[in-house]
Amino acid sequence: MIGRLRGVLAWKQPPWLLIDANGVGYELEASLTTFQTLPEIGADVMLHTHLAVREDAHTLYGFATPSERALFRNLIRVTGIGPRVALLILSGMSVDLFGRCVREGDAAALTRLPGIGKKTAERLIIEMRDRVGELGLDPTVVTLPGERSGALAINPVDDAISALVALGYRLPDAARMVQTIAPEGLTSEAIIRQALQASVRR
Repeated sequence: MIGRLRGVLAWKQPPWLLIDANGVGYELEASLTTFQTLPEIGADVMLHTHLAVREDAHTLYGFATPSERALFRNLIRVTGIGPRVALLILSGMSVDLFGRCVREGDAAALTRLPGIGKKTAERLIIEMRDRVGELGLDPTVVTLPGERSGALAINPVDDAISALVALGYRLPDAARMVQTIAPEGLTSEAIIRQALQASVRR
């Protein structure tokens, strides 16, 4: 099991990134919460990781904090929640907000995320209620730093739409989400984050 990875950030485009560790390039998938914490390309980075092993693929997932990884690992234990849906949840709401939704039984907020229907939201609340308490979720672990210098993409709006499609949204829905948040001057990561947060609030 690969539990942590430290190296140079070689490439990033949500939800994928590449870390060069002593000449070996590790491809990872990460939530938008983690993407907001990444440094600029070429800088050192350290992520907590989870390796998902299937018959047809070995996929490495990266997380900025142990709490985010712990929540991811608990989410994929819920019936009907795979790694991709777990990343969508972590991208669309903070660890603390998810914990609050579970504690308050707010299924409506969860169903605004792609891949989460009413029955799945109710199952999440039932199965995660005890686990949220055990995880000791803390809002301080998801405080995001300011935007990094050098992080602007050539076309952040198009990058954001492409990333939302990769996360499971249909192209028309992804484009509409981005258009509702005045994305001018934002990085692609910030656009995606705001679009997902706006979707949850509606």
